[in-house]
Amino acid sequence: MDVKGYEDIQKAGQENFDTAVKSIGEVNKGVQAIAGEVTEYTKKAIEDGTVAFEQLIGVKSVEQAIEIQTTYAKKVYDDYVSQATKIGEMYAGLAKDVYKPVETAFAKKD
Repeated sequence: MDVKGYEDIQKAGQENFDTAVKSIGEVNKGVQAIAGEVTEYTKKAIEDGTVAFEQLIGVKSVEQAIEIQTTYAKKVYDDYVSQATKIGEMYAGLAKDVYKPVETAFAKKD
């Protein structure tokens, strides 16, 4: 193999390494965004639970307690479904972002 062949191999190796580093960078960025989102959701869920608990402490009737509990349960469910959808979309976006450097590298080789 001549010097040109070794240079080509070295260049391909460097390009593959650069692509891997870019993909890992995208993973880190995406995971941090998802972790931040989950942290905010958890914080809000705890706050909502505390408010509902405080409301339940002051009830004067069973009907009032049932109304507070029903309202809280509906809110928890709606928030969870919304959050699950958002996190799912973030993971889908993360997968696309991680693949972009690989896709770009393959496009350059063609």
